[in-house]
Amino acid sequence: MEKKFYDKLSEKLYREIPDTLVATDKVMLSIERFDVGQSYVVARVENRHGDIVSINIQGGAEGIELQETLFNLKGRRPRFAYLSTTITETEKVLVRKLPVIGIKDWLLIYEDDLFLLGVKDAYDEIDIRIVE
Repeated sequence: MEKKFYDKLSEKLYREIPDTLVATDKVMLSIERFDVGQSYVVARVENRHGDIVSINIQGGAEGIELQETLFNLKGRRPRFAYLSTTITETEKVLVRKLPVIGIKDWLLIYEDDLFLLGVKDAYDEIDIRIVE
């Protein structure tokens, strides 16, 4: 079955996504629901230690701040992350490549389309692959 893409950028980036052997770390986040704030959406997910951590997605300058217990960073500072998700109703694939701009106590994603689709609760998983 041929994939349908959210936009041309997603189609281009999909071919670039590193497979699991090349990506230094891969995380699949399952999101039950988003809580909508003034300029962001928040979801809570369980990390590998069984703790609940927050994901904050907002629009603005593109970037991602990683959360240490979701990724096995061990002091590493990856350069960028590929994020992909499938939009629930249309089955279209959205892919983005974001620069890693820091490490936080929560996962913070700055990306307009992921934010707007989060407001609509249009996806329930995000696949994140970080690359050194």
